Amino acid sequence: MKLSTIVVDDQPHAIELLTDYIQKTPFLQLSSTFTNPVDALHFVSQHSVDLIFLDIEMPELTGIEFMNILDGKCKIILTTAHIQYAVQGFDFNAIDYLSKPIAFERFLKAAQKALNTAFSPTLSPQTISSKDKIEDILFVKTEKKGKLQKIALNDIYYIEGESNYVSIYTESDRIPTLLNIKDLEDQLPKGQFFRVHKSYIVSLSKINSIEKSHVVLKKPARDIHIPLGLTYKDNFFSLLQDSIISRKH
Repeated sequence: MKLSTIVVDDQPHAIELLTDYIQKTPFLQLSSTFTNPVDALHFVSQHSVDLIFLDIEMPELTGIEFMNILDGKCKIILTTAHIQYAVQGFDFNAIDYLSKPIAFERFLKAAQKALNTAFSPTLSPQTISSKDKIEDILFVKTEKKGKLQKIALNDIYYIEGESNYVSIYTESDRIPTLLNIKDLEDQLPKGQFFRVHKSYIVSLSKINSIEKSHVVLKKPARDIHIPLGLTYKDNFFSLLQDSIISRKH
């Protein structure tokens, strides 16, 4: 499944850059680009559009005025050279803002947010386990230049942060990525993953048991012991509290 996407920006070089980024991103489909926001509004009224990359400062209509007219019909990622204006955009539930000049890694993070919001606004246990629902996926930038790796969230056991990169561990693979652990934590659904240590995020569904200072993940070959950091312990046990069944006397 791809997000139908348009770009609205009065600067042709900005459109060129975003077009290139969209074409590099497997889950985005570029439908059209516009230098005139009025034309873009007409297009949206006639076509199905999931996501708009929207400049804030434009002569015919500002991005804020554009969103006011659009009235929540599409998801918006703001693009601007003036960050102070982006705050207004969040009053219209903009997904994110990208500060010009836009780096591809930052673009990808914002696009991933839009994907997660479009297809996984909340993750109940039924959503996670159902074969009939759309597959929950993550695209990550790997060590191979220009390559994005698709990973099913249900395949992830844990994530380990290294000094300059992050490794994602599935049942049989280790996938090194050009991300930092905080950015990846922000992209993952909160009800499915939890950061238990400054260097580790675990999949809650893969936890087999919890010890004093470790969580134990059950893998076919062997159990994996992940440290449970002191600063994360209270929040972790608060999250689990509703799942703990105690014997009543």
